[in-house]
Amino acid sequence: MLVVGLTGGIATGKSTVSSSLKSRQIPIIDADILAREVVQPGTRGLAQIVDYFGSSVLLADGSLDRRKLGSIIFSDEVKRKKLNSIIHPAVTRAIFWNIVRCWIRGEKICIVDVPLLIEGGLWKWVGRVVVVYCSTEIQLQRLMKRDNSSREEASARLNSQLPISQKVEYADIVIENSGSLKDLEAQVSFSLTKIERELGWSWRISWLFPPFGVLSALSVLAWRALKRKGPPARRT
Repeated sequence: MLVVGLTGGIATGKSTVSSSLKSRQIPIIDADILAREVVQPGTRGLAQIVDYFGSSVLLADGSLDRRKLGSIIFSDEVKRKKLNSIIHPAVTRAIFWNIVRCWIRGEKICIVDVPLLIEGGLWKWVGRVVVVYCSTEIQLQRLMKRDNSSREEASARLNSQLPISQKVEYADIVIENSGSLKDLEAQVSFSLTKIERELGWSWRISWLFPPFGVLSALSVLAWRALKRKGPPARRT
C-alpha cells in the first residue's frame, strides 16, 4: 500500500483536493479531524492538557474549550510548545493506526492529509508527497475574500506559516490550483493516475503476505526517513 502525504498552504485549496480524492473512493486520513478526536472527553490527551493548563480550559460539558486554550497559547511560546508536545504524538499514533486499518482492508493507496506535513517532519515517512500550490498573491486574494479580512491581516496569517514555495521543494507531485475548479479536478485526476501507474500491481504482495509486507514497508519507511534529511529531488 502506498501512503501519500497531502499538504499545502492556507487558501491553496488542499481541502478541495482532499474532498475530490475522497469522492473517488480514496481513503483519507485527516489530521485535523484526528486532532479533535484525541482531545475528546475521556482521552489521555485531554487529561494531559488539563493537568498542565488546569480545568479552566474545559467547557461545562467537560469538553475542551478551544477558544480559551487558543487565547492562552497565542502569545506564549512555551505553553504552545507544551500543547504541541501533547497533541502531535497523539495525532501521529492515530495516523499510524488508521494507516494500518487501510492496509488490513487491502487498500492500494491511502492519503494522509496533514497541514503541517513538512513542518512536523512527517513527510519523511510517506511514500509520496503531494503539495497543492498557488501563488502567494492568489493565496492573499482568496484569504481576504474568504475571511473578509484586510490585506495586512491576510499577509500576517501567511507570514506565520512556512511559505508555500518552500513546501513545493519537498513535493513529489505538485497540484497547481491557480485556475478554475475544472482545471483543479483535471490535475487531481492526472496526479492520481500517475500515482497508480507508479504503484502498479506490487501493492498486492504486501496484502497477500502480511509478515513480509509489514516488515518490508517498515524497512522502506525507516530507510526513507534516514535518507530524507532535506528536501528530496523534485520528480517531473
